[in-house]
Amino acid sequence: MTKQLELDNSKRLALGFFIGAALLFVLSFFLPPSWWTGLLKAFAEAAMVGALADWFAVVALFKRVPIPIVSRHTNIIPNNKAKIADNLALFVREKFLDTESILKLIQKHDPAQKVADWLVKPANTDQMGGYLVKVASWILDFTDESAIQNFLRKAVHTMVGSVDLSKSAGTILESLTKGGRHQELLNEGIHQLAQLLDNGDTQSYISQGIVDWLREEYAFIEKMLPSELIGRKGADIAVRLASGILNKVAADPAHPLRARFDVFTAEFIERLKNDPQFSQKSEEIKTYLLHDDTLNNYLKSLWGDLKAWLKKDLDSEDSTLRRRLAATGAWLGKTLAEDPQLRQSLNDNLELAARAAAPEFAVYLTRHIADTVKHWDSAEMSEQIELNIGKDLQFIRINGTIVGGLIGVILYLLSSLPGILR
Repeated sequence: MTKQLELDNSKRLALGFFIGAALLFVLSFFLPPSWWTGLLKAFAEAAMVGALADWFAVVALFKRVPIPIVSRHTNIIPNNKAKIADNLALFVREKFLDTESILKLIQKHDPAQKVADWLVKPANTDQMGGYLVKVASWILDFTDESAIQNFLRKAVHTMVGSVDLSKSAGTILESLTKGGRHQELLNEGIHQLAQLLDNGDTQSYISQGIVDWLREEYAFIEKMLPSELIGRKGADIAVRLASGILNKVAADPAHPLRARFDVFTAEFIERLKNDPQFSQKSEEIKTYLLHDDTLNNYLKSLWGDLKAWLKKDLDSEDSTLRRRLAATGAWLGKTLAEDPQLRQSLNDNLELAARAAAPEFAVYLTRHIADTVKHWDSAEMSEQIELNIGKDLQFIRINGTIVGGLIGVILYLLSSLPGILR
């Protein structure tokens, strides 16, 4: 309403200037003939011509003016809506969304530094935590809808049903064991087993196992032998032998046991990928995961308990999740602020992402702009443009009135110059 009022006032002001020029023109007929009367009439005539010409120019942009011959060149904006849409989209694309402009924008503003500066302020991280909590709460409410739950259930079933668990496990394991990485796992296993054998409780357990074996298998002889001593010595021998073997394997990269471990790993991966028995077993596991009522009810109950806890925490004024999110934001801000290399790396990667995505994004956005403008109602678009820039256009009419009058004065003076010189 304010814009419409301003536009109406501007139109009335421009019309007032035209009426003023017309009144001066009429007044010139009632004044005694003189040089000054001629000057006033010339000013008024030219001012009216300028006002009418600029009125036509402004009105012709938005409406059809029914004047023979020139009417086809009126109503310019509505008649050229599609062209305006394409040119506007092209202008936005070339001046604002070209790749180099976006890259210069990133380089100029240093986004990583700005993020760091924002996150180091406690009020900002607390605000961020609040926003994320609201989003999380909305997501939980969203998943409560039965239609969404059915969709998620179907999506999970489809995803699990389409996966070949056996081949996938084989491919993952093959990737994990490339470059002999599984030998590192063997080394860790040897280390853990050596520590276990060195533990006093383990040795006591082995010793007691030997004693129990003697009592079960050789009960009569065991009563005549020092069972406890035999158990301790036997455990000590077993631990020494096992530790010796483990130490040899750990110290020798070419130990036969390592070679056998390589062969076993390769065969196991191959079976996972190609053995029908493994494939059948994976299908049985999938069927169990998808259709076992006990498991599915347990998982549903577990999710229900987790969701109830999350919603209770999210609704709390002293939300643990919110504090954790705020603390994470503060840590991230502090880390970014203290690590220039990390900030530079983030900015560099942002530039790479912009360089890759900007052209496609620019095409999408400019097409959206063009299509949106083309679907506007022509009359409504014309009204909106006039509402936003029409106030300034009325000053063209005012200026046309004034400038036209001054030109009329100049022309009158030039036409009077020969008489003055005589």
